[in-house]
Amino acid sequence: MDDDTNLAIVDGRHPVIEALNQGERFVPNDTLLDNDENQIIVITGPNMAGKSTFMRQVALIVLMAHMGSFVPATEARIGMVDRIFTRVGASDNLARGQSTFMVEMMEAANILRNATPKSLVILDEIGRGTSTFDGVSIAWAVAEYLHDNGEHAAKTLFATHYHELTELSVTRRRIKNFNIAVKEWNEQIIFLRKIVPGGASHSYGIQVARLAGLPLEVIERAKEILVNLEKGEYAEEGIPRIARGKKATVPTSQLSLFQSTEDLLRKRLLSIDVATLTPLEALNLLDELKRMA
Repeated sequence: MDDDTNLAIVDGRHPVIEALNQGERFVPNDTLLDNDENQIIVITGPNMAGKSTFMRQVALIVLMAHMGSFVPATEARIGMVDRIFTRVGASDNLARGQSTFMVEMMEAANILRNATPKSLVILDEIGRGTSTFDGVSIAWAVAEYLHDNGEHAAKTLFATHYHELTELSVTRRRIKNFNIAVKEWNEQIIFLRKIVPGGASHSYGIQVARLAGLPLEVIERAKEILVNLEKGEYAEEGIPRIARGKKATVPTSQLSLFQSTEDLLRKRLLSIDVATLTPLEALNLLDELKRMA
């Protein structure tokens, strides 16, 4: 331990879950957090893959080190931490008229008011208790605040199913993307439990729903709806809609009141990036163009 702001753990493990030995070898993971380059780590990946375990083991290792204990890791260098803040789990306080989402927001507000650059913040699924658009917006704004506000720029592990948040690394220098590695095989997912650089392109929620036993017709319909939703994720100029601020302006042309079907088809075709289309997306696009004609 030292008085630096760095947190570096090699082969860290969760002391409780590893001891339970549930028939699966515990996979250790490295961690690097600092206030210069790796302040906020956005962690994406499917449910049950190990995001929460990883974040909590980091918090436990930091706590155990400050107690003077040995820590479950091959090597660890831990700078002094003033407080550990957590926003995890789902709970309500009905006696006081506080919903699950209200409790979540109160905990988040406490973190944003009191965290310092020497704090460690664990955020597990901010914004999930409300609508998707509201949730993504709040999670995005919270991450930006922790990055941009020097007084509260704490080292943060931020797990989320909103893969849109991986775009934050494009606009914020100290935000890095990591994900829990998985393998896909015959439309099934195999959890590798390893934290690797980069963001997950999706959350595999439909595959997890399949594992849980949802009827096949529900799974197939969910896939169709997901494709339709993802079509509107990017603006015509190719940047994520969510990343644009109020003051951002994008040059657009005036649409004619009497625009022909041929013009609409031409415009739609020009907006397509053929190199990134999956076979399923291509089929859906073909159906869309056919209906436009």
